[in-house]
Formats: sequence, C-alpha cells, structure tokens
Amino acid sequence: MLTNFTLLLAAGVGCRLALSLALNRYSDRSLEIPQALAVILIVLACLPAWASPLALPVPLAFVLGAVLPDLLTRRT
Repeated sequence: MLTNFTLLLAAGVGCRLALSLALNRYSDRSLEIPQALAVILIVLACLPAWASPLALPVPLAFVLGAVLPDLLTRRT
C-alpha cells in the first residue's frame, strides 16, 4: 500500500512533468527553477505554520516532487 507521502510525491512529479511538456510543446521553452529557490521552497515547506514567515499551503512531499529534478540535475 502506498503512503500519502509517496502519493503526494508522485503528484508533484506529475504536475511538474505536465507543465514542462505543455511549455515545451506550445512555446518551445523549458521549465527551470534555480537551485537556491528550490532549496528555499523546501525549507519553507518544512517549517511549521507558526514559524513560517509566509504561508505555503502545499505539503513537503508535493514540493519535493516538483523541485527534485532541479536539485538532481545541473543545467548549463
């Protein structure tokens, strides 16, 4: 049985893939997030609600799925 974490991770990867394919098909551009911004998004998703300077209403697993390709690959 899959856990909520793996399902949210898969949903984040799926949304990222769909957005990348749509951008590539219709405007011939690629989706790239700078590594510093990806790390900031992950840190904001890890913080509890009372300690967060701004609200990020998505769970950590979804954020990881969406920004993990940018952290694992390096584009030049």
